[in-house]
Amino acid sequence: MTYDGLIADALAAHGLLLRGGFNFSVGEDAPPGPEGRPARAVLLVGQAGAEPWPHFLRWRQARPEIRENPLDSWSREVIGDVAGRFGARAVSPNDRPFLPFQQWAMRAEGLKPSPLGILMHPEYGLWHAYRGALLFDHEIPIRQAEKLIHLCDLCIGKPCLKACPANAYSPAGFDYAACLAHVRGAQGERCMTGGCLDRNACPHGLAYRYPAEVQAFHMAAFAPPA
Repeated sequence: MTYDGLIADALAAHGLLLRGGFNFSVGEDAPPGPEGRPARAVLLVGQAGAEPWPHFLRWRQARPEIRENPLDSWSREVIGDVAGRFGARAVSPNDRPFLPFQQWAMRAEGLKPSPLGILMHPEYGLWHAYRGALLFDHEIPIRQAEKLIHLCDLCIGKPCLKACPANAYSPAGFDYAACLAHVRGAQGERCMTGGCLDRNACPHGLAYRYPAEVQAFHMAAFAPPA
């Protein structure tokens, strides 16, 4: 089995996916690897659909004391353990200073942003995420990302921009304040319990759509009580 295949198997035990990667160019501004020198390669770790959810729930039941950002804590623990097994350094999208995860993902998988800002995947649609990355001090044989069809370019009606009651998404970008005010308000229960209406309006990747309980979990993290 290949090196990245072994890593993929280790991640799959937790419902996570190895989502491609790349080798940094010589002289490129790369974050530190395990030994503190600029990393030579990065492999992205993420999910498609809600595969990690039962693994996360079991972990959460065993650690009720962890109340703040439990999904981030689980991701760091799992990915950190895999990193230690393969001589890598684990990093998270929420680490400070922030690392360019979206740019890395576009480079690794050949994806482009949807009108909602979430990267559109040709199979998963908008129902996927990146939970972390593995940085290495050495280069890794990695297949270059293929040029993919961007489904948003083929979508004429753009239903993802028409379902939000607060019109939070527009060509001008995401109106965070309007979204937050709506989901916290009297009319926001549908969003809080069922997830973002614009995201759910996208017709792609429906087989991977997060169950309502998973969407409600993410909305509660996005809009905790004021």
